[in-house]
Amino acid sequence: MQHFDLDVAFSSPVGRLRFIGRWPAIALLACLVFHASARNVWAADARTADSPRRPNLILLVTDDQRWDTLGAVGNRIIRTPHLDRLARQGVVFTNAFCTTSICATSRASLLTGQYARHHGIIDFRTPLDEEAFRNAFPDRLRQSGYRTAFIGKWGLGGPLPKQRYDFWHGFSGQGRYFPKDGSGHLTHRMGDAALQFLDTCTPEQPFCLQISFKAAHVQDRDPHPFQPDPRYNDLYVDAVIPRPHSATPEAFAALPEFLRTSEGRVRWQRRFANEAMFQQSVKDYYRLITGVDDVVGRIVSKLQSSGLDRQTVIVFTSDNGFFLGEHGLAGKWFMYEESIRLPLVYYDPRLPKKLRGRRVDAMVLNIDIAPTLLELAGLTPPETMDGQSLVPWVEQRSARQRDDWFYEHRFKHPRIAQSEGVRGRRWKYVRYVEFDPPYEQLFDLQHDPYELNDLARAPQAQDRLQAMRERWKQWCEQLDATGK
Repeated sequence: MQHFDLDVAFSSPVGRLRFIGRWPAIALLACLVFHASARNVWAADARTADSPRRPNLILLVTDDQRWDTLGAVGNRIIRTPHLDRLARQGVVFTNAFCTTSICATSRASLLTGQYARHHGIIDFRTPLDEEAFRNAFPDRLRQSGYRTAFIGKWGLGGPLPKQRYDFWHGFSGQGRYFPKDGSGHLTHRMGDAALQFLDTCTPEQPFCLQISFKAAHVQDRDPHPFQPDPRYNDLYVDAVIPRPHSATPEAFAALPEFLRTSEGRVRWQRRFANEAMFQQSVKDYYRLITGVDDVVGRIVSKLQSSGLDRQTVIVFTSDNGFFLGEHGLAGKWFMYEESIRLPLVYYDPRLPKKLRGRRVDAMVLNIDIAPTLLELAGLTPPETMDGQSLVPWVEQRSARQRDDWFYEHRFKHPRIAQSEGVRGRRWKYVRYVEFDPPYEQLFDLQHDPYELNDLARAPQAQDRLQAMRERWKQWCEQLDATGK
């Protein structure tokens, strides 16, 4: 039997004539259809990937925004009307977490759906390798026919991956809220870029738009750490922000010495050391988040005016949480709830009314975002992904409930102790791995939600401590066995 290379056969008029002369017209038509499908579908089920009804996808990621800074989750001071509306019309995950509370590692986990042990990004210099990027959700979506866009803070090391997106408006490093050319606040300039991209979108091709805001991250090494747009200066002026329950001298004194002298305490001195600093810092932090909310409103309005709103899914989350003075600390990094819990709003206009406006209290993770976006696009997540899709929770289908999950923070810094741990529904185990023997913490979240009573050295908790040690060991062995 004679074989034909379709690319060669169709590379010239003579080749096309020879091919037509040898085969009936019906065979030619079949080959053309197969050839087009093979060239345009990659790593996807052809039936679903070719469907004209695949949704547009928007992933909005803020920086250092903790879980309780939305009106929709009960914060009565902060103003986030546009995100609150998406929450009322969508699904809010009330127990969402990051598996590593630091920008670069968490963003790599969002892209790849992997724990840090698997993607290998634990600092700000290391880029995703080629294999990891091929299996990350942006490449998978693009190769299956999506038009992809990235706007904002890239956050990982290496050259900016401009060529891996169809539309690029990203930057390396932290960026600056106010550029030297006076062109306006960064958050709203990112909103302008989003509208620019949406103006080029059509109903005929699905798109995936990622926006990674700098807000509400501080401006590092600046005497004014939180820098909102001046248009929000009058917001929250008359509000009095209540001090967190665990922001007490007693809570700070109960910390081990290496946390009392950590980078978290150094930054607390710059932001929350007295009442005036605390009020100013938190109000400016809230103003930054309100600025993001306004951009979300602009995006939704553009979707509506473009006729794209009924086919666009929006997922909103953050890269990690943030201390606002709890335990006498600032920043993130450590495994306290304030540092690891995230906002997560999922809005899908195609959902039936009975599935909207719900709260889901299952523990979900940042590594679940990538497989979620792929499932929405009709694609099968690669086996490299550690996370699981949120779509079954949204659609009230059978979903696997997590009993616990693994935390790891291996960034090297002289004042940030490296840690690992296991967070379950009731118990949390923390292990600071640089010490010999490791320093351990154990918290009963059911009876001690503010993590004020470390039970690791309590005689009555030793059986539970040993059980959590064993669970940590099992997690390490499982991830190491399936990793690089």
